[in-house]
Amino acid sequence: MDFTIKNLKDSVINVSRKIGYIIIDTRPNGEYNIVRKLNYDNFPRFHVYLTQQGDNYIFSLHLDQKAPVYGAKGVHAHNGEYFGPVVENEGERIKGLLQ
Repeated sequence: MDFTIKNLKDSVINVSRKIGYIIIDTRPNGEYNIVRKLNYDNFPRFHVYLTQQGDNYIFSLHLDQKAPVYGAKGVHAHNGEYFGPVVENEGERIKGLLQ
């Protein structure tokens, strides 16, 4: 699920804290990899790729059900849900906290 929140004058760190996520990685292109665990374990968890463009924040949200699996040939099998009521509710929760 992708969405944008416009005119948000705050740092990525503060935005992540406000929505209850932690930064686990940053990429050279300026994209932040942030997650919110649903229990004591690493999975399941909500996972967002967050990009800042000026005062606009672009969210790419999904739900990781379990850790990715890597095959013998380095093939990445991702267990993410990008749509559905659980993901949509989390997107609405984030929007409500930031708008």
